[in-house]
Amino acid sequence: MDEMMNSQDSMNEEECCTTSSHGRKSHHSEAVKKNLTTRLNRIEGQIRGIKGLIEKDTYCDDVITQIAATQSAMNSVAKILLEGHLRNCVVERLNDGDTEVIDEVLVTIQKLMKK
Repeated sequence: MDEMMNSQDSMNEEECCTTSSHGRKSHHSEAVKKNLTTRLNRIEGQIRGIKGLIEKDTYCDDVITQIAATQSAMNSVAKILLEGHLRNCVVERLNDGDTEVIDEVLVTIQKLMKK
């Protein structure tokens, strides 16, 4: 949790969730983008590793363990994004009187909780 909060400290509230001609867009600080990109690159490597395990006929339980670790890593990325979204974008929209954001967040949380 501290790691998520530290990564969010770098996010500039004024840059988050601005509206462009293409709809809403989130702007993260370079530090947050670097953190997320590093995590996603690691996850990409984990997925390639899982593929290799399957190609080598590795014992199923070992492959499943690696899949669980990858899912956990993806959940960590989602938590970082969700926290930043709630702390910045959602608060900003609520302050602007846009209560539809609550429904949006509920749908997003339901998507994250599906397994």
